[in-house]
Amino acid sequence: MKILVVGSGGREHAIAWRLAQDAEEHEIYCAPGNAGTLDVATNVAIKADDLEGLTAWAEAEKPDLVVVGPEAPLVAGLVDALAKVGVPAFGPVAAGARLEGSKRFAKEIMDAAGVPTGKAEVFTDAAKAKAALPDYGLPVVIKADGLAAGKGVIVAETTADAEAAIDDMLVGNKFGAAGAEVLIEEFLHGEECSILAMVDGENAVLLPSSQDHKRVFDGDKGPNTGGMGAYSPAPVVTSDKLPLIKEKIILPVVRELKKRGIVYRGILYAGLMVNDENANPHGPLAKSGSTVNVVEFNARFGDPETEAVLPRLGGSFATALLHAATGCLKNEDIVVKPETAATVIVASGGYPGSYEKGMSISGLESSVASPSTIVFHCGTAVAEDGGVRTSGGRVLSVTGIGANLREAVDRAYGQVEKISFEKMFYRKDIAHRAFERG
Repeated sequence: MKILVVGSGGREHAIAWRLAQDAEEHEIYCAPGNAGTLDVATNVAIKADDLEGLTAWAEAEKPDLVVVGPEAPLVAGLVDALAKVGVPAFGPVAAGARLEGSKRFAKEIMDAAGVPTGKAEVFTDAAKAKAALPDYGLPVVIKADGLAAGKGVIVAETTADAEAAIDDMLVGNKFGAAGAEVLIEEFLHGEECSILAMVDGENAVLLPSSQDHKRVFDGDKGPNTGGMGAYSPAPVVTSDKLPLIKEKIILPVVRELKKRGIVYRGILYAGLMVNDENANPHGPLAKSGSTVNVVEFNARFGDPETEAVLPRLGGSFATALLHAATGCLKNEDIVVKPETAATVIVASGGYPGSYEKGMSISGLESSVASPSTIVFHCGTAVAEDGGVRTSGGRVLSVTGIGANLREAVDRAYGQVEKISFEKMFYRKDIAHRAFERG
């Protein structure tokens, strides 16, 4: 197949890489791609948010499939635009991508579909939002309604922190239009995990479970980031929970959207909170009787979850994507290998705040000969001297593959230690929750 992957991060590198592992030989393009995607694809100098440029390229080049990585072009309607020129795309139309583009809309859909989730209210007035805080207790979650690059969610441990987050969004305009509406949401206790479901408008097939690490520092300390690491599978998602997740969360959402005239095709990413002890007796766990509640929905492959999940898939990845995009997905399209994968994000000093770019990266060549580690590029560019330099906050996504989680984690960190650039840092405790479970 001739396939265009839209985006420039680790997720897109992983998608292009996995397509290149298919037994069939594909002609793969990335727009705009990064220094790493050059190893498996041809980069096209069109930005992911240039809908007109991407549509024009697709109309002229006629790819068999376009795979849209980031959320912003999905919310902006790239899949809709491609449909108008007759090019199939993997990803939801703009109306479906609102599940990620508007947390308010996502709550509305969940409530209508009977999906278990936390109590939440929407506010545009800071004073009214602050007045509602006592109803939610502490900790409390403050969310910007719109897209904020994974940084628009604040878990406030104190009232002062919650009020500051409300002021940042509604008064200080920290997230621009994304924070014009704010959700105050009940904090759900338990262990968080991610399920990526491939959806064809009617049916859904769950991909392997994973767990992300959002906080920037070891021990889950510091501000939220776009993700500092992940591993798959997540032990908290036991086999008995998978039918519950599919039948009580994924499919009800797909059906509720269809009722509204929205045919959802692509990835439906469910960020879940699992609590087997029912440790929040006053919250929705007690009301719904469910030990699995939805924290959020995303409308695309997660990042860095994708870098841990895709190396575990066998079969023809391109066929699975095309079948989902064209409404004929089959259970057998998804083949899961028994290996475990762990991913460590290597970041620029200062991330998720301000950071410097243009640092020269060394040690990347050490991964080429290793079948048990893969280095996906998240924020890199080719330097004038032909080397690779940093161009983002999250720079590299280093994945180790092993027979068990300990082996996968050790291989990932062993590879990370061979890489260096000025002010690089990474978490040292990826998968700590799984190891603590024993």
